[in-house]
Amino acid sequence: MSGGQDGSPAVELIRAAGCVLWRTSPVDGSLEICLVHRPKYGDWSHPKGKLKRGEDALAGALREVAEETGHTCTVGPRLTSVSYFTGGRPKVVHYWAAEATGGRFAANREVDRILWLSPAAARARVTQPRDRTLIDELLTFGAVRPSA
Repeated sequence: MSGGQDGSPAVELIRAAGCVLWRTSPVDGSLEICLVHRPKYGDWSHPKGKLKRGEDALAGALREVAEETGHTCTVGPRLTSVSYFTGGRPKVVHYWAAEATGGRFAANREVDRILWLSPAAARARVTQPRDRTLIDELLTFGAVRPSA
């Protein structure tokens, strides 16, 4: 890894991936979006995480959904990638829309709770504004295609 133009060491990009996970409500057939609560950060967000060395972004997104929510899913359209700084390092998170197809949540070290919420409630609950944008994109661009 080469240094910056000013001779300082280059800062390695953190690569991550995740999904805006959705389902059709088993109660009333409405759209629900899954949010995860991470106790380490005290935040609500979409399931996501760092990629393993050499891991494809989509494979990592599916792995993270399974690890954090216990659910399997069918991948839909790719959504916007989000870039920001965390701990002084640049991070990029690649996202996909994904329909939950099965599974069951069990609390774990990273995620202690999940919620299935209406899009409006999910927008209100997420901690970061960038996560609201992903919900809007899911709805605006027709990424949600309920199963027949």
